[in-house]
Amino acid sequence: TCCPYSLLGLFALILSGKCSYSPEPDQRRTLPPGWVSLGRADPEEELSLTFALRQQNLERLSELVQAVSDPNSPQYGKYLTLENVADLVRPSPLTLHMVQKWLLAAGAQKCHSVITQDFLTCWLSIRQAELLLPGAEFHHYVGGPTETHVVRSPRPYQLPQALAPHVDFVGGLHRFPPTSSLRQRPEPQVTGTVGLHLGVTPSVIRKRYNLTSQDVGSGTSNNSQACAQFLEQYFHDSDLAQFMRLFGGNFAHQASVTRVVGQQGRGRAGIEASLDVQYLMSAGANISTWVYSSPGRHEGQEPFLQWLMLLSNESALPHVHTVSYGDEEDSLSSAYIQRVNTELMKAAARGLTLLFASGDSGAGCWSVSGRHQFRPTFPASSPYVTTVGGTSFQEPFLITNEIVDYISGGGFSNVFPRPSYQEEAVAKFLSSSPHLPPSGYFNASGRAYPDVAALSDGYWVVSNRVPIPWVSGTSASTPVFGGLLSLINEHRILSGRPPLGFLNPRLYQQHGAGLFDVTHGCHASCLDEEVEGQGFCSGPGWDPVTGWGTPNFPALLKTLLNP
Repeated sequence: TCCPYSLLGLFALILSGKCSYSPEPDQRRTLPPGWVSLGRADPEEELSLTFALRQQNLERLSELVQAVSDPNSPQYGKYLTLENVADLVRPSPLTLHMVQKWLLAAGAQKCHSVITQDFLTCWLSIRQAELLLPGAEFHHYVGGPTETHVVRSPRPYQLPQALAPHVDFVGGLHRFPPTSSLRQRPEPQVTGTVGLHLGVTPSVIRKRYNLTSQDVGSGTSNNSQACAQFLEQYFHDSDLAQFMRLFGGNFAHQASVTRVVGQQGRGRAGIEASLDVQYLMSAGANISTWVYSSPGRHEGQEPFLQWLMLLSNESALPHVHTVSYGDEEDSLSSAYIQRVNTELMKAAARGLTLLFASGDSGAGCWSVSGRHQFRPTFPASSPYVTTVGGTSFQEPFLITNEIVDYISGGGFSNVFPRPSYQEEAVAKFLSSSPHLPPSGYFNASGRAYPDVAALSDGYWVVSNRVPIPWVSGTSASTPVFGGLLSLINEHRILSGRPPLGFLNPRLYQQHGAGLFDVTHGCHASCLDEEVEGQGFCSGPGWDPVTGWGTPNFPALLKTLLNP
């Protein structure tokens, strides 16, 4: 048998490295397309690693999320403070002691914790890191559209068996920074010249979703919203100002971001970063806006993990966060997915509304032992976030009904079971949809997504001073939906109510009231003879393509204003 658990024998065993285990055996370590290795890292080079420490009382945290998010509960809206969350989940004294002893013995310098004490980020030399994590072998890589440099290990790492009850995983070894799936589509062909609009702009969104010029922030509340993006790209204030000059003339708005968290590089603006900020600030018009910009990027760090740590280290945060980031579920280790899901649960307990893009690959597709299956993405598939799909106008140049945008990500998680709040809606869809794909393609008992949708096709964006048309992706629909929820929060705050918090339990209880139901169209999936490129199809009520539908602002405000 391995490793007796007496404290005395423990450190001897840790240091001798006799008994070890692999926390993330299932993490994909193949190089993403477009990345190349530049060879081994210099042993004296410094890198930063993140240690996710085992938390406590997660069952209780889950019950509290349910209580504060369910309109029928007496606790509804009574959110936890960050300090409350810290008191609940903080690792045990034994965990803190063991991990600190272990890192100290390895020579780790400059370790930083967070308020919840469940993450430690430490600087080590490559030599120390490879001794600390047997099996790891650090290399330099370069890739992505902006030639990003990272340090990663192509080989799995081990931890001492004695740490198994104390460490969830170590960040900064395997996962590569995400790439954007945003695309610029060819302009639709139009016959005749009766086109009423030439692409989606703030005024098109405001008209379609029934906002008046009065539907803007008051400028008097302490309401705020944020977008987070983890690509190596930046937004420019000058682009935002030009965008508002071109497209913001008929509603009150703010022309600059209130706060940037993380590094705003001097590089060229990226279309995705520009899009997020411009549409969050024109849908959630005149509301104070924060931008999380590849926060704390360093060669060894995982930007998404950095963002989660920032959330756990700041007690006063914007109420709504929109995030256009996702990875295939199957590319992530179970330890990582479960821990990130807990971080999203911590945010829900605090009354933060987290909106994630559902992805731009429809149902997705991959091959499992020679058979095709749909391919869910995460965090879109987390039960603790509100996931936003995408739609197009039925007539490309008219502000008309919406239909499915075939890229709209959606489907069923292979990791998370179906949460109780969506039991009825999903069961109804599965029993009544006339075009269900064969059951072997998806896990019908998994968390189903998206929850809602908005236009994702044909946006105008200003990037590097140039207006760019026909930009498409659910990274457009997500900030639009987020901005509208911020406007609803504004009304709630001004009338003395708490912000909306984690929306899904309420959304499903109200059966999508206040949303336009999208009932036409199917999204993309596997190109094979069985499904012929077609995934799920939308229909009346909830569906895994457009969720409950797209916002009808006055009706949505009415249904979400009280209690």
